[in-house]
Amino acid sequence: MPHRRLDQARPFFTFGLIVAAWLIIPVVIKTFTRASFFELTAPIPVAVSYAHALQEFWSLRLHSKGELIEAGRDLARLNASYSLSVQQNSELQSQVARLETLLHMPALTGYRFEHARIARRDFSAWWQRMIIRKGKNFGISVGAPVVFTGGVVGRITEVYAYTSVVELIGNPSVRIAGTIEGDNRPVSFQGGVNPTFGPPSGIIEFVPLDVFASATMPKRLVTSGLGGVFPAGLTLGTVVKVEPSTDGLFKTGEVQLDPNLASLTEVTVLVPLQPN
Repeated sequence: MPHRRLDQARPFFTFGLIVAAWLIIPVVIKTFTRASFFELTAPIPVAVSYAHALQEFWSLRLHSKGELIEAGRDLARLNASYSLSVQQNSELQSQVARLETLLHMPALTGYRFEHARIARRDFSAWWQRMIIRKGKNFGISVGAPVVFTGGVVGRITEVYAYTSVVELIGNPSVRIAGTIEGDNRPVSFQGGVNPTFGPPSGIIEFVPLDVFASATMPKRLVTSGLGGVFPAGLTLGTVVKVEPSTDGLFKTGEVQLDPNLASLTEVTVLVPLQPN
């Protein structure tokens, strides 16, 4: 009987030894081991991503000529509107540069756009992240903001040789300074605890008492530019609820994030031209 109890307790004893050994190992060795394991397994999701892209390519080849012509017309209209937007943007940048010179203001941080395909998504109740198919080989650095047409996606938290990890704004560890559209007073945005298959959401704090928002009268939340990570004016989400906090000095509320965050196939990394 004692031998049988010893055999039953042996797996727990072995697990305890492994945990104790891992706690004793220096942080440098842990970091090196984790990075090496990630680099070793990185080709697997990247290869799967390329296979999906190839499958999508051949599926598009099956479309009729009429559908392709119609898609080409829609694309031509979008290109025309984007060309006009580029011209207007260039003019606005010139005006900003002239005002900075007249007022002796420091220039805003410049970025270059690095488009990247998503190789894998890791969504759970505790973290939300993506792995993109570009890393140090394209000059991507830790902390770079990641955006898409709907606004902010997240920020780069880990960079490897050919891949990078993007922490989404729905992650509970993410905090961003923002402003409610039409109000220049800063508020604090934080990712929420999101269900695996549910819509992403976040939390807004330190909202002034005279600000009101509801599901029937939502308000857009944008980045404030404070902190130097995200440029000002990028969409974070939609404020659908605010209520007084426990201290009665401010309000807290709920932010509904873009549902397309869970189905993105490509994002844009804003790589600083002059990294700190």
